[in-house]
Amino acid sequence: MKLCVLGLGYVGTVTAACLARERHEVIGVDPEPRKVELINAGRSPIVEKHVGEIIERAVAAGRLRAAPDADSAVARADLTLVCVGTPSRANGDIELRYLRRACEQIGAGLRRHEGAPVVAIRSTVLPGTTRGIVIPTLERFSGRRAGVDFGMCFNPEFLREGTAVRDFHEPPKTVIGELNRASGDLLASLYARTPGPMIRADIETAETVKYADNAWHALKVGFANEIGSLCKGLGVDSHRVMDIFCQDTKLNLSPYYLRPGFAFGGSCLPKDLRALLYKAKTLDVSLPILGAVLPSNHLQIERALQAVIDQGCSKVGILGFSFKAGTDDLRESPMVELTERLIGKGYDLRIYDANVTLARIHGANREYILERIPHIARLMVPSIEDVLEHAATIVIGNAAPEFRHVPRRLREDQTIVDLVRVTDSRSVTGIYEGICW
Repeated sequence: MKLCVLGLGYVGTVTAACLARERHEVIGVDPEPRKVELINAGRSPIVEKHVGEIIERAVAAGRLRAAPDADSAVARADLTLVCVGTPSRANGDIELRYLRRACEQIGAGLRRHEGAPVVAIRSTVLPGTTRGIVIPTLERFSGRRAGVDFGMCFNPEFLREGTAVRDFHEPPKTVIGELNRASGDLLASLYARTPGPMIRADIETAETVKYADNAWHALKVGFANEIGSLCKGLGVDSHRVMDIFCQDTKLNLSPYYLRPGFAFGGSCLPKDLRALLYKAKTLDVSLPILGAVLPSNHLQIERALQAVIDQGCSKVGILGFSFKAGTDDLRESPMVELTERLIGKGYDLRIYDANVTLARIHGANREYILERIPHIARLMVPSIEDVLEHAATIVIGNAAPEFRHVPRRLREDQTIVDLVRVTDSRSVTGIYEGICW
């Protein structure tokens, strides 16, 4: 393809070099004359392993050159990749002036383009930026319509400094946020030989994925450092602890626990986290990330409570009472706290959980119900039908298989508040509300 790469900073230089290496005809655009001179002399404007030699060969082969102006480059490109910087502002927001200026230049080039090229944003931008700022600017300066006269995509990069060339050619994933299918098809063809999963999504999802990734990486570094600080205070080898931790790819380094939903509970997580924080306090070790976990978890209960209140119905049914489906464990179940909060506010409740019935449970759980929450035990009913018959708002509190078909059984005047995403909202007869989706 004929490609235009706007912005010859770190991402843009690596992108332009690697695409030229794959035998595309690439023009890199940057307003800084020194960067243009270096590229055209076969030298890299950044320090990154292998990039200099790739640029030298691509320029010598006539597949890569640089220019200070985007107009003519965009006018002849099949695909324009925008890699301009989006640095932080003092208030934490991102600075978009470079992106706006790039879009103005691209728009002028699109006005002269004889075909229907695609513009792909690789700069990291907050969700909504492409649709709210990029597309209107391109349309205003080109006089053309996105999705009709030109294609639009968001294509986040996942490059690490020091291994950027390898990451470009062997990415963990390729994500294409597309305005329409035709826009994504051209960009997907650019990565046809790239290994790893290719995920095509809407533009806002692709924009958000980049932030989710980087927030997760930052959290991992902070988590490891806090465990390390605690280990140092305990006289334990932190690297040995984390080496063992990372060998668990079933729970620790896996998709498990990484689905948005309701608060955690049970006999282990809250108790052990409190104990860990207590021990750290006795050692005078500050653990701000781990210390924020329980307050964050409590916020999910507040969100669930507010979701029920917002429905404006006094009759509420709860399906799933234990902290997790397939268990009768009520210890620190967030559903117990949610239920008690609703009772305290005067709601008329009915509760069903096949695993939590006085006739079936024994020991500590039975004692807990009879001594700690007898007022809740009196609200429990023997079937889902009893709950549906009573309630205008139905709360699904755990992912028991028997609850999957409940959304299809609602009356049109009933609302479901789903805390576990037991179903897709499209399969709900009445009104659907997810806790964080």
